[in-house]
Amino acid sequence: MSPFQLVYSKSCHLPVELEHRALWAIKFLNFEPSKANDKRLLQLNELDEFRLAANENARIYKEKTKKWHDKKIQPKEFEQGQQVLLYNSRLRLFPGKLKSRWSGPIVVKKVFPYGTVEISPLNIERPFKVNGCRLKIYHGGDIYRDTISVALLSPET
Repeated sequence: MSPFQLVYSKSCHLPVELEHRALWAIKFLNFEPSKANDKRLLQLNELDEFRLAANENARIYKEKTKKWHDKKIQPKEFEQGQQVLLYNSRLRLFPGKLKSRWSGPIVVKKVFPYGTVEISPLNIERPFKVNGCRLKIYHGGDIYRDTISVALLSPET
């Protein structure tokens, strides 16, 4: 046992020993350069195969995840003149304990492709466009009528 190992109960490796082992490994591989070259090419080919397999597994995983996610999405189709509720995503700071984030009913003026909907609230003359994800169909009945602020629904926001 070395004095270091007696004191610290751990073995000590000097840099000279590591350098000697590294030189020994290089010397051992350089005895047959063709064998070392073939071995390195084989390792590179294996690495390429691992990469391709990982890419294929990632693609399959993404396809399955997308299929599962898309299965859960319910399509929303709006028609002109239909009444909808608008989701207020800015109601965060002081929402109130039981205050609803849905305001409306609001009338659909025009439906554009790719989910854009032009709506016109009752107290605002100018219609504006919103994403269809922020709307849901109003089926009637009593709702908590919140005044829709002009600043929130203006087209500039």
